[in-house]
Formats: sequence, structure tokens, C-alpha cells
Amino acid sequence: VLDSLLAQYGTVENCEQVNTDTETAVVNVTYGNKDQARQAIEKLNGFQLENYSLKVAYIPDEMAAQQPPQQHPQGRRGFGQRGPPRQGSPGATTRQKPQSDVPLRMLVPTQFVGAIIGKEGATIRNITKQTQSKIDIHRKENAGAAEKPITIHSTPEGCSTACKIIMEIMQKEAQDTKFTEEIPLKILAHNNFVGRLIGKEGRNLKKIEQDTDTKITISPLQDLTLYNPERTITVKGSIETCAKAEEEIMKKIRESYENDIAAMNLQAHLIPGLNLNALGLFPPSSSGIPPPAVSVASAAAAASYPPFGQQPESETVHLFIPALAVGAIIGKQGQHIKQLSRFAGASIKTATKSCVYPFLEGPDAKLRMVIITGPPEAQFKVQ
Repeated sequence: VLDSLLAQYGTVENCEQVNTDTETAVVNVTYGNKDQARQAIEKLNGFQLENYSLKVAYIPDEMAAQQPPQQHPQGRRGFGQRGPPRQGSPGATTRQKPQSDVPLRMLVPTQFVGAIIGKEGATIRNITKQTQSKIDIHRKENAGAAEKPITIHSTPEGCSTACKIIMEIMQKEAQDTKFTEEIPLKILAHNNFVGRLIGKEGRNLKKIEQDTDTKITISPLQDLTLYNPERTITVKGSIETCAKAEEEIMKKIRESYENDIAAMNLQAHLIPGLNLNALGLFPPSSSGIPPPAVSVASAAAAASYPPFGQQPESETVHLFIPALAVGAIIGKQGQHIKQLSRFAGASIKTATKSCVYPFLEGPDAKLRMVIITGPPEAQFKVQ
């Protein structure tokens, strides 16, 4: 349908869907020239297509070298469908994504970013080609910061190969520029996965250190902020040993993610009609990934972390808990729920009546609803 629509405005060189895991489909379209692209944008932005409204954005070609495709890709135009795909619509479930849902996120010293991109973007293009990955270098983030994040979307093997190549480039650049400090591998991971990576009494992490002959440290919890829910995992060792450690660390993180998704899907089956497309676990540059093990309804769809300095929006989330557990959550004379509310900075109420969820009614109801209202970070804490 899109192809015939797009062809009206010029020569379409490429048209590909880049994400399959959110309600909004992002499709990248490359036209033969800018004028055709501009005309398509004017005509198609807001265009109604089968009850959906198209949202079209233009990505200037200058950005192509720095930002291989993901959310706003390589001089292409993104098409978003509003609302979920209809059941049974082609491509809604049939296309298997070769890449893993969890991107590898690295932090690299700002002075090496130029070498990683290469002249006119040649080096980064080579890496993406060689590893069949999409790589975003977030150069504009944290202006003046000593380090910049890089997001790599690929298969686990593709991510590991790209990571190793990037480490080799940094090593070579360090020698060429007489940079003498050690360059450890720094991996960013959402705080929700870090506990399981460390393991009980630190066993998992110690095992990875021993197996790969590296030294691994993790940034303290206090460094987390509303705008940065990620911890920094620092790995010290040779390029070879760091690369091995990256494989093991990411394996553990992907496992945690998959377990969370399975738990969420299980809850979704128990409670039909819930919208699980909740808070993004990864920054907006990556595919919209839902958070672990929370059932979310109402306004929590597709919330992301706001730019620095803005007030985060408040939203309401419904969490379902076993009716038997309500007393424990509320605590003696409501002490526990009050404390929890103060600690997290969100309002928490329990509800027995709900016209939306009839299964909460009646004395034998097995589930109770907890209504949480507050900014994204506060909700996470409460949940």
C-alpha cells in the first residue's frame, strides 16, 4: 500500500520497515532526490490511510554518516502508523527480526568518536556493513561530556564483533595520538537488569571476571537519575578478554530481558486487554522496548525520558496484585503504602471497584488493582 502511495511523488530507491516491536511502525524511505522527498512530506504528513494518520519526518542527508538507521535514519523519511496494526495484517507478526531486541550500548571517550566515524563516515559504514548492524553514535548528547554513548542494534554476534572493532579503533587511535591512559570497555545497561547480572553475593559477576580474566566494576546506584536509568559496567583487560566479557555480560542482560518479557506476556494472558507497551527501557534511539514484569494500562503507552530540564510528565499506571497481598502492601495503619509513596514520589491507591476491569469486583476477586500516579521513574520504583 505504501509503495504505490510513495511512488506518486518520485523514484523510491529504498523502502524498509525498521522496527517491528512497537505499535507504531517506522518505515524508512529514500527518494531519488530531495525535492521528491520534500513533496512527499508535504503531501503525506497527516495523510489518512486505513484509519491511521501518517506522520512523516525528514532526516537531512548530512546526518547520514553519523547516524546509521534506527529511529531517525540515513537521510530517509520515517513513516509512523498511529495505533496498533490490525490483527492478521501482513507483516504484523510474520516477519522475524534477525536482530536481538536488546541493543549493545557502549560509552566511548569523546576524542575517539571522530576515528570511529572515519573520514566522511567511511569507517562506521564499514563496521555496519561487516557486522550487519545499525549503529547510532549519539554525538550531540551531553555536549561537553568526556564520553559519548554508542548504540549497536544487531544479532548478539554482530554486536560483539562491532564492539571489538570499535575497541581496536580506539586502541590504534590512542597509540597514534600518544594517549597513554587505559581505555576500558564501558557497557551501559538499564538498572532493572543489573541485579541479575551481579547475581546473589556477586557470584555471576565474579564468574565472568574469572572466566574472562578481566576486572569488572559497576557504577553506584546513586548515579542514577530520572534522565539516566542506566548503570555503567566498566571492564578492564586486553581487547580479547574485554570482548569475551562483553559476550557474557550481554548474554546475561538479554536473558533477564527475555524473562521479563515472558513474565509480562504471561500477565497479559491472565489479564486480557492490557496495554503492555509501556515505558521505554532504552533511550529513544533504540526500538521501543517495554519494561519488565509490569502490567500497564491507560496512559503509560510509549512514555520516554524527557529532555534535561523539563518536568517529566505524570501518568497513571494500573498494576494488578493478588488480593491476598494487599494487606502487606498497605501495612499497619497504612504505614507501608505511605512510606512507599514518599520514597518513590508517586501517589499510590488500591482499588476494589472498577468499571474497566469487571474481574476486580465481588468478594471472591483474586486480583486487586493498585493505581500509581507519578513520573516514569517514580512508577518504576513503586512497581
